[in-house]
Amino acid sequence: MTEELRAQLMGVKLTKKEKLIADFILDNFAEACFITSTEIAKRIHVSDSSVIRFTRTLGYSGFMEFQRAIRKAYTERMNSVSDHITIPSERLKLSISKLDQSDIVESYFSNVMQNLNSCINRNDTIDFERAASLIAGSKRKFIVTSRANSCIGDMLLLLLKHLLPDVYETSHPALNVIDHLCDITENDCIVAVSFPRYSEMDFLATQMAYDAGAKIILITDKASSPLAQYATQILTVSVDSNTFFNSYVAVLFTMELLCSFISKKMGYSTEAKLELIDKYLSKVGLF
Repeated sequence: MTEELRAQLMGVKLTKKEKLIADFILDNFAEACFITSTEIAKRIHVSDSSVIRFTRTLGYSGFMEFQRAIRKAYTERMNSVSDHITIPSERLKLSISKLDQSDIVESYFSNVMQNLNSCINRNDTIDFERAASLIAGSKRKFIVTSRANSCIGDMLLLLLKHLLPDVYETSHPALNVIDHLCDITENDCIVAVSFPRYSEMDFLATQMAYDAGAKIILITDKASSPLAQYATQILTVSVDSNTFFNSYVAVLFTMELLCSFISKKMGYSTEAKLELIDKYLSKVGLF
């Protein structure tokens, strides 16, 4: 990953501080692709201006241009498994050759950082505020997830239960999601989490909620995903990874960020509920 940068450094004369900066970037290349110049300066105890001067020594206009260049080189070399390949066995075949050519920790870290950036870059504050308002303003809130997406649904259920009344998950051994939504109304909403390979059952559940006039908040990977046509509000985030499974780190971040917006909206109104929950959970040592 660092060969190109090493070649650049060979052609310039560096000061002691610049050499320190260069060593840090070479030793922490994946991280340097995404953190700020201020963070780099803080980590190695130099000034922010020293980092900027270092990048100008290499011929860049400033740190932002330098970081864009190294990030581009890094992501091209650490290219993740294509997100349009959804069959796990096919993704595995493609990923093995890539992992053999690279450091698995750096590669996975790079993918996660790109996915986290996708959440911030694709969704404005107003998108989260609107989604939070739709959820908080609905009478009943149904969480629609399946298979791997269920891990996000479980955490979302826990947090929303602490924030709002009438929150329900739609998976149960004796019932499917259609049974749960059979009496959904225009006063209700669903929060659906849907990523490749998209569930046909989730699609039908979303269609059912749409036909009933309910609000639909969708967390998915792209605006063209199957459920998006029914959504009232969409939040998109990448789940790209360097192996056969989707990476849900950024999805969890997106879900937690949404719950933070809801918490802000609710203010102190949930204080009594949280105190009640804590009162009884503390008796059995659960926190």
